[in-house]
Amino acid sequence: GTAAPAEPYKEKDPSGIIKITTDKVETERFEQDGVYLKDVVTLEEAPRMGAGLMELKDGTSFEWTLTYDEYDCVVEGTLENGNVLTAKPGEIIYIPKGSHIHFQTPNYAKYWYFVYPANWAEL
Repeated sequence: GTAAPAEPYKEKDPSGIIKITTDKVETERFEQDGVYLKDVVTLEEAPRMGAGLMELKDGTSFEWTLTYDEYDCVVEGTLENGNVLTAKPGEIIYIPKGSHIHFQTPNYAKYWYFVYPANWAEL
């Protein structure tokens, strides 16, 4: 038989176009309890823009200072930035480079993130 793809959620065509099957993406624990994420493209595949899935579980609070621009699209639950903004499924948050966020959720939040530049960690 044929081996299963390394990433069962990802298909690529010869031109470099990538399709992500979102309900097959499994997040992994990040730097703190309750925070899970999965980058869905590599720098080799998408050198200019990054993308991934993030989950905040069990009322988690997460602080971060961005060295890049980011869009977050909520797909489940409620995502809050302190007591300032609240986003629900179908809503998008834009976070400009240099912003300090304090994301939290009353119970659970699942959202897609899209970042520019993709190599933000190397800057």
